[in-house]
Amino acid sequence: MEVKRIKAKDTISLRHTILRPNQTREACYYPNDSHQASFHLGVYDQDELISIGSFYRETHTEVPRGVQYRLRGMATKPEDQGKGAGTMVIHKALDRLRSLNVDYLWCNARTSAQGYYDQLGFIKAGEVFDIPPIGPHIISYIKIEKH
Repeated sequence: MEVKRIKAKDTISLRHTILRPNQTREACYYPNDSHQASFHLGVYDQDELISIGSFYRETHTEVPRGVQYRLRGMATKPEDQGKGAGTMVIHKALDRLRSLNVDYLWCNARTSAQGYYDQLGFIKAGEVFDIPPIGPHIISYIKIEKH
């Protein structure tokens, strides 16, 4: 498996299939996908894209003050979950964000995925909230340690 920089358009199929199957493909395009500070990562197993994550320079008041980036659209094909692909995406992103002097990475974590984020060292902030029609979420963040 290998992590590569990808284009926003390369994320749409997995976003639609895994994260938003009951919505239109258009709902899988996020407002900051094309912003110059944004970047997208994908894990390839041979020539197949199996895991994705998108990263945006956005802030949230529940996250401590500092330079923040947001993770959105984290998804791994169900048959490839548990193989470390998503963790590879996060670790590669943290390396890049560290080089950009970013202090925190945060996301609206689905409560069903909170255990995964806990294992990676993310901290919950605030209360659980609902994003219709997706379901319950909680803000989770991780401090990016400088080496």
